[in-house]
Amino acid sequence: MPASTTKPLRIAVLADSDTRWKWGALTADRIAPGLSMEAGPRGEAQVSPALDGFLLRGRATPTARQLAEVGVRADSLKEVTAVEFLRSMAQESYDVLVLSLVGGGVQAMLHGLKRVWEGRPERPVVVTGYVGVVYEKLADGLLLRHGADLVLANSRQDAERFRAVYEGVGADASAVTEVALPFLGGDPYAGEHDPYTVVFAAQPSVPDSRKDRTYLLNRLIQHARLHPEREVLLKLRSKPGEHTTHIEELPYQKLVQRLDPPANFRLVYGNMGEVLDRTDLLVTISSTAALESLHRRIPTVVLTDLGVREVLGNHHFVGSGCLASWDQLDEGHRPVPDEEWVSRQGVAADGSYATAFDAARERIATLLERPGGLPALTPYYTPATAPGYLPGILARHHLGPDGSPLPGAPAHDKEPGPVRQIVRRAARGAYRHGVQRVAPVIRRMGEL
Repeated sequence: MPASTTKPLRIAVLADSDTRWKWGALTADRIAPGLSMEAGPRGEAQVSPALDGFLLRGRATPTARQLAEVGVRADSLKEVTAVEFLRSMAQESYDVLVLSLVGGGVQAMLHGLKRVWEGRPERPVVVTGYVGVVYEKLADGLLLRHGADLVLANSRQDAERFRAVYEGVGADASAVTEVALPFLGGDPYAGEHDPYTVVFAAQPSVPDSRKDRTYLLNRLIQHARLHPEREVLLKLRSKPGEHTTHIEELPYQKLVQRLDPPANFRLVYGNMGEVLDRTDLLVTISSTAALESLHRRIPTVVLTDLGVREVLGNHHFVGSGCLASWDQLDEGHRPVPDEEWVSRQGVAADGSYATAFDAARERIATLLERPGGLPALTPYYTPATAPGYLPGILARHHLGPDGSPLPGAPAHDKEPGPVRQIVRRAARGAYRHGVQRVAPVIRRMGEL
């Protein structure tokens, strides 16, 4: 069949925050090229895939600026509730669906999708995974994602751990597929810039106390004063009023207003890859920006100033060779990463990144060619295996134990009108204002 008469591969991505939209959209882009060769998975010639984005409405729904910062364009993009999304999936036909959500959201969608696709001869290949480093709630998060056709592991180490968890509870582990972080890329580090640039990659919720965040900010400013010949940048994830995957009650923008930083210190936003283009030293507590930096062989430091602790996530970097303190950095320390550790983390600094998604592409192609379509989704959790846990997870998304909308579920029977959309935006703005301005004041009053 001529390419001009074929339909493009259709991919849908459902995400609930800026970070997860970035992961989901880029993952869709990484897994699609292998399906867009001269012959498609179903035998026809293919054109470029079509990408439809769905943003799950909630406290962290990304703003237009945050979406633009990711740098991935979707053919369509709209906000939806869980029930609205399921209605779209019942009406539309996609080849691949990427669920880029927290574990509970993935589980709810798997049960809802199982219901709306019941009796349908063909359904999309369902893909899910983790946005970055998996350093907490491993079993909980994995079992909530079980039931998808592919559960992506961002590294060899994660793939081994994922399979061990599934096999340990008697669940099918065949969905686990090793890939790499989809947002890696950029040119390898080629040497120092002029001026030498130090970048601190901030995180919305790590650390979470005013004391610790103020300490880190003071040390960053102190480093700028000690090295006036350097440019020192504080890379921020969001602007005031915006939310990310995690709630940020004490934005660095507010804390820095009380200080007097030198001229060589600046706040920056934008795409992390573009910031790394001019970075000579990347410093963070535990951000996945460290893995982006290591992929490009940029000198990278994971701070130990606040301890090496699970609550901070920097324990994941034990053995990396990247752990160091501000005192060491002030004195000129440059870390040397452990190559074996780096290779196990899916960083692919050895040039193997080009093939990191081959297994996922091949698996998707095989599933799309399956005679008679795909079987029904079979999550590990069911009303029989987790009767005290699953109903609560589904109810948060206004779904009953069988995956059907609960009575009174918002907009379960019609598209939201303009008035409802305005009310939703206003409510979300009020929530964000309450988290960042009202809640901290109430807490301080309680400490008097």
